[in-house]
Amino acid sequence: MARQLDRYKNEIVPALVKEFGYTNPMEVPHVVKVVLNMGLGEAIQNVKLIDAAREQLGAISGQRPVVCRARRSIATYKLRAGMPIGVKVTLRRAQMYEFLDRLINVALPRVRDFRGVSLDGFDGKGNYSLGIKEQIIFPEINYDKVEKIKGLNVTVVTSARTDEEGRALLRLMGMPFKKLSR
Repeated sequence: MARQLDRYKNEIVPALVKEFGYTNPMEVPHVVKVVLNMGLGEAIQNVKLIDAAREQLGAISGQRPVVCRARRSIATYKLRAGMPIGVKVTLRRAQMYEFLDRLINVALPRVRDFRGVSLDGFDGKGNYSLGIKEQIIFPEINYDKVEKIKGLNVTVVTSARTDEEGRALLRLMGMPFKKLSR
């Protein structure tokens, strides 16, 4: 069993029940899925970027990413419908918990001048989105093979109904949120 999943069942669920007073165990919020996305606008000129991004996102996630294609043509950007412009992967179950564990405990502390992730990433329904500027913070990426440093978006979808519940869930999982300065 994934370390983070075991911690969720044994420590986080009782803490959330105590904090929010849930009566039914099915009310307790949990992480539904984690979506990783790399948008590559430069791929219009250089198609090799898609292959490199696909390989790197696959190494980070442990799952094969899907290539996202443009839905419509935009002449200003020299973009045609059907051109590859990004890659994405959706993680669920054990792989999701393994990724969250690596993100929280290994990758985020490797960010230069890291002071915590912003609390502004919540969407009003308990889901959290986070932008990572450099994919090289993950130890799975071989720095020597990286041609171009790219960022990626991480979205953590939870079953929480409010931002407060989602924030409490992620805080108990170990997400390093910035301290509010008041």
